Amino acid sequence: MKNAFSTIMSIIILAVLAAGVYFIVQTVRESAAAAADAATAPFQQVNEANQALQTQVAQMMNPTPTIIPDPVTYINEIRAIARLETIQYSIEKVITAEVGQGTFGFLLGDKLLFVAHGIVIAGIDMEKLQPTDMRLDNGVLFVKLPPTEIFIATLDNDKSYVYERDTGLLTKANQDLETLARQAAEDEIRKAALEDGILTHGQTNAEAYLLKFFTALGYKSVIFEH
Repeated sequence: MKNAFSTIMSIIILAVLAAGVYFIVQTVRESAAAAADAATAPFQQVNEANQALQTQVAQMMNPTPTIIPDPVTYINEIRAIARLETIQYSIEKVITAEVGQGTFGFLLGDKLLFVAHGIVIAGIDMEKLQPTDMRLDNGVLFVKLPPTEIFIATLDNDKSYVYERDTGLLTKANQDLETLARQAAEDEIRKAALEDGILTHGQTNAEAYLLKFFTALGYKSVIFEH
C-alpha cells in the first residue's frame, strides 16, 4: 500500500510539473508573438499610409470625369417628319491629324491617329411627295419619288477612339486636334458612302418597299418615274 501510494503521488507531481512547463512555454510563445507584432506594427502602418498616399496621387493624376447635366432642359422645336429610311452604312475610317510636323516635329509637333466608326443613313423624305407626283392612268399608278438623300452621317462615339498620339518633347497636346479629327472623320464617312452609291441603293430599296405597299393597297401595276 505504501509503495502504491508513493507511485500515485509521483504521477501527480509529474503531471503538475508537466502542466507548469507547458504553461510557461505557452506564455513565452505568446509574449514573443506579441513582441513581434509590436515590432512590425510601425512598418505595417507606414506601408498602409504609403499605399493610401499612392492611391490619392493616382486619383489626382488620373481623375475620373464628373458629368453634371443641367437640370433645366430647353426644347427649341418639335417638327413632324415623314422620312422613309431605306439603307444604312456602317463605315470605319482611320484619320491622321497632325500639327507642327517637319524638322522639329519631335520637339514641337503633335500627331494622332483616330479610328472612326460611323453610320450613314439615307432614304426618302415622303413629306416632299406632292399630289402631282402620283397619277393613275388606265389602271397603272405612276409615282415620281423625291430624290434620295442622306439623313444621318455621324460617328459612333462608343466605338471611335484615339489609337495613338505622339506629342513633341517641348510642346503640349493640342486640345483641338481630336475635335478636328472627328470632324474630318464625319466628312470622310459621308464621302465614302456617297462614292459607294448609297443614294442609288437607297432609291432602289425605296421603290421595292413602296411597290409592296401600293400593291397591298390594290394597285396591280406601279411604275416609278425618274
